[in-house]
Amino acid sequence: MNKAGEIRVIALGLIRNGERIFVSEGYDPVKQETFYRALGGGVDFGETSRAALEREFQEEIQADLTNIKYLGCIENLFIFNGRQGHEIIQLYQCDFVDSKFYQLESLVFSESQTHKHRALWMDISRFKSGEFRLVPEVFFDYL
Repeated sequence: MNKAGEIRVIALGLIRNGERIFVSEGYDPVKQETFYRALGGGVDFGETSRAALEREFQEEIQADLTNIKYLGCIENLFIFNGRQGHEIIQLYQCDFVDSKFYQLESLVFSESQTHKHRALWMDISRFKSGEFRLVPEVFFDYL
């Protein structure tokens, strides 16, 4: 989450395998709501968004990416944990180099020393039906 009043630039990778997408699971304790989003993270100063995408996947789940294609830019205004957030998302479509990632049900990774997250494959239909929440909702335009 960004500091109050800051816009955060992030790079996210939309990885699709048939009718499934690879997402990370998040939880908002104030709303008491679970949500899902593509994996990725912050772009550092002096770093391109594509380089940030590759670095984040390597740091978080030790995965290399291939077939990386820029999809577009999304501006995301949201409330998380009771605070307003503002992100500029550089969205990429990509694939895993190692096929083992397509066989996984889920995996647990650390974004920091204190925050553990779960990444998993989810059927797109479960988001479209409203059973689970994909954020930001404009991701549906890219599926």
